[in-house]
Amino acid sequence: MENIWFIAAFWMGLALVASLVSIRLGISVALIEIMVGVIVGNIHFGQYHNLLRTTEWTNFLAMLGSGVLTFLAGAEIDPASLKANLRASMSIGILSFLLPFVGVWLFAQLVLHWPLHQAWIAGIALSTTSVAVVYAVMIEGGLGSTPMGKTLLAACFITDFGTVLALGVLFADFNVWLVVFVVVSAVMLWFMPKWTQHLITRLGATRVSEPEVKFLFLVLFFLGGLASTAKSEAVLPAYLLGLVVAGVFLRDKTLVHRMRSIAFAIFTPFYFIKAGLFVSLPALWAALGVIAVLLVLKMITKFIGVWPLSRVFYMRSREANYTALLMSTGLTFGTISALFGLQNKIINQEQYSVLVTVVILSAFVPTLIAQKFCQPALRTTNAWGRLYQRKVNGQPNAQPVPAKR
Repeated sequence: MENIWFIAAFWMGLALVASLVSIRLGISVALIEIMVGVIVGNIHFGQYHNLLRTTEWTNFLAMLGSGVLTFLAGAEIDPASLKANLRASMSIGILSFLLPFVGVWLFAQLVLHWPLHQAWIAGIALSTTSVAVVYAVMIEGGLGSTPMGKTLLAACFITDFGTVLALGVLFADFNVWLVVFVVVSAVMLWFMPKWTQHLITRLGATRVSEPEVKFLFLVLFFLGGLASTAKSEAVLPAYLLGLVVAGVFLRDKTLVHRMRSIAFAIFTPFYFIKAGLFVSLPALWAALGVIAVLLVLKMITKFIGVWPLSRVFYMRSREANYTALLMSTGLTFGTISALFGLQNKIINQEQYSVLVTVVILSAFVPTLIAQKFCQPALRTTNAWGRLYQRKVNGQPNAQPVPAKR
């Protein structure tokens, strides 16, 4: 079974099954795709096993899925809302990174007796929040455009920026390409809103060839190539690119809907299904105790950092639980951090398998709990935004957020 069409059909069939199950159960399709990957990855297909093997093109589509999804997550952040809710997003995002990083690092070094650099990789990998998962859940739940949804996405950005910064500082590989990457990215990000708006105004509204979409993909690929050459990660410029063009997307909802349709139909299934393939059930069983403790440790440290701050910023218990659970997720940057450690021979294959399994479980377990037991009402999330603004602006007669009926 080396026929590329059969392989593509098999992967897309898995994506279709995941979509149908997701609609039936009311659970995020991203989580179902991960579970489908776990299930089929641990089934022996005999002579047809090659249908599920990863190839260069499936790896590229998966990588593109993570990049485009991260870009769209950045593009969903309303600049005005980000500025208005900056204090909440910044506070939650910083503690969401810092407490899990320190907690997992110390546990790995003092209890598991991992060397310092290996413990750092563990701390970084399990301190992340999955922008991809949170964004997918926000969109499916209709909360992406609400003040709470935007605040949560902005907090994810702060958390994952801490991850990238920690990798850069603790395992710095300074070279001339890194300087080129930073300078070129800064210049392009500065001009991107103007360039994108100009292209949409002049061509995008009437052209079937979608020049504005192709332009955005061009920039994504180019900055991703620079990031890879500089030994950085392509998802970082993708998120920043989405953030700087968010204002343009806010005025042109059609463009973001088109890109979202492309991403969720073609690219992201390969990313999420591939993430599930990394989970080996026999290996998971052998290290079940360590995996369970690390997963619980990540969730507890996230809760300690996020839940009290959510309450301080006027969320009810239900919304605070939902925020803390979604901030406990991990996937893109977590697997990237673990893979960074493996490729640079900082951690071994066994440690990598443990970390990746915990990361993938953290994408599934907290999100499932959040969706089933803590999903806030749309009206409540909008009411929180109004309450927060009144409190921030010093209006004493602000009404409490109404309970979900």
